[in-house]
Amino acid sequence: MSDYRQDAEQFLQHEKQFHLGALPTEQAHPATRGLAEVLARDLVAGIRLLQSVDADVTTAAARAFASPAYQELRTALDKAIHAGHRVCFSGCGATGRLSILLESSWRHAWRVLAEEFPQTAPLCARQAAQVCSIMTGGDYALVRSVENFEDYLSFGRHQVVEAGLGPGDVLVAVSEGGETSSVIGTVLEARARGARTFFAFNNPPEILARHIERSRWVISDPAVTILDLTSGPMAVAGSTRMQATSAELLVLGTALDHVLTGLLPDVLPAAVVGLLPAAWRTPQDGVNCFAGLLQDLAQPAALAAMVAWVETERDLYARHGRVTYLAADCLLDIFTDTTERSPTFMMPPFRKCDDTVSPPSWAFVKDPLRPTPEAWQRVLRRVPRCLEWDWGLYDRLKGPPAARANPPKLGREEICKFLIGNEQDPSRYAGVNSLAMAVLLEHETRADAFPAWRSAFAQVARPFQRCLAVVLGPGSPAFVGMGDVLCIPCRIPRSPLGLWDRLAAKLVLNTVSTATMGCLGRLVSNWMANVEPTNKKLVDRGSRLVAELAEVDYATACYALHQTIEELRETLKPGAERPSPVAATIERLRHRQPDRT
Repeated sequence: MSDYRQDAEQFLQHEKQFHLGALPTEQAHPATRGLAEVLARDLVAGIRLLQSVDADVTTAAARAFASPAYQELRTALDKAIHAGHRVCFSGCGATGRLSILLESSWRHAWRVLAEEFPQTAPLCARQAAQVCSIMTGGDYALVRSVENFEDYLSFGRHQVVEAGLGPGDVLVAVSEGGETSSVIGTVLEARARGARTFFAFNNPPEILARHIERSRWVISDPAVTILDLTSGPMAVAGSTRMQATSAELLVLGTALDHVLTGLLPDVLPAAVVGLLPAAWRTPQDGVNCFAGLLQDLAQPAALAAMVAWVETERDLYARHGRVTYLAADCLLDIFTDTTERSPTFMMPPFRKCDDTVSPPSWAFVKDPLRPTPEAWQRVLRRVPRCLEWDWGLYDRLKGPPAARANPPKLGREEICKFLIGNEQDPSRYAGVNSLAMAVLLEHETRADAFPAWRSAFAQVARPFQRCLAVVLGPGSPAFVGMGDVLCIPCRIPRSPLGLWDRLAAKLVLNTVSTATMGCLGRLVSNWMANVEPTNKKLVDRGSRLVAELAEVDYATACYALHQTIEELRETLKPGAERPSPVAATIERLRHRQPDRT
């Protein structure tokens, strides 16, 4: 039996805990059926289809905010922070990036206070360190997906050990599907070490407990509080970077924002509290604010700007061009969206500066003010927290054979090889159609520091063929002076964590990148036809997609997909853009059936 047959047989017979078709987050949303075709003929109508599913987030959040579990979360977070303990968010992929975002937002709030009121700097430094995050694969996975790590409970458990969580601390584990092994591993280890544990997910708990054994371990544990954020199918089937993660950011971000608002009067001098903006003293209503944001983004002016953005990127990529985003406050939001495009739409991932073989990514992200090492600290609001694991540790954790034989390089030195700073990078503009795009919040254009940022942007963007600025906010921006400007008008409430900045940026970026990929043929109806099956969940998702679109049974689809993966491994030339095994399998099955004897 060939390798691909053995691999397919192993998955079909022995990996049934990764067959996830029963989960709503893995199913197609009826409202967006035919999305790719709509986007191809009418961008406004296609974007409206995408936006229509965001209303499901409002329903999920309202239900969560009214639940006893949410009140338990608020109480636990408040108690831990007041007692000097830590709150840790853990996740993988999109939820790992969400976890980093929550930590970064918390740290940034305290840095703002320290800069505004220097006398509070020592206190602010202590408070900033009370929120941390665990990303499966470490911070390296923020910028480039780490294959297979999410399949190992032991990896999540060890990252909790490295974080040093213990009694008095709180772990909030986040998994869109509710079945990610590494995230469940963080729950099990934190629970064993005496930390208070919460588990947030976006599928009905009864379905998870019925079908997924590892999920049942956590859901049935009375010491773990579950946060049911069930939000239904995604706008694009299985693309949990969209509505599922939006619901998590809204609910968990609101909880953390309210904890911070309540904490400030207890730890800051009364004279300082009296000088705080009203938004830092009055908690926001999460449901109403989110509903208002959705309403604003659906207005004609916002739609027209997003259509223009999609058309710009669509036409650039069609000419084999490259876009480089430059930002300040939105850096982490853009990182999250661009990194997730790679496995979702089979885009070339970010490339390190010493890699002359891999194809450059279609999109990249830069901080025009700082060199790369400083830019990484600016993005994370701390020193990068990376994995420095050797073969012996992978062996003890019973990791994949490839990691034991050749440990992946995921350390701090490696992450700094992604030149996200202001260094010139000819691979982004030399010999190709190139666009330097600023992504800004409207209030940034009015800040005292904006002229310096604008000057730095001009310096970095000078070699590019075209410059464009996109501005999100409630009104006309102050003079931008960076080429063409697209304004996306929307009300963005102020809050200590900048939660609504994050949600506005996420909603817009998710919509624009998904619509762009749909226009370029990276969707079939409302399915991710170009998904990269780099872990067991994605092998299952790819098999279900092949079965659906090629009209074959699941087993036939699984065998055919593994056959394609093996063929591409053997025939793909170094430096070539890797085609999607899923799309290639669908195409082949539409012409002939593979031999399964």
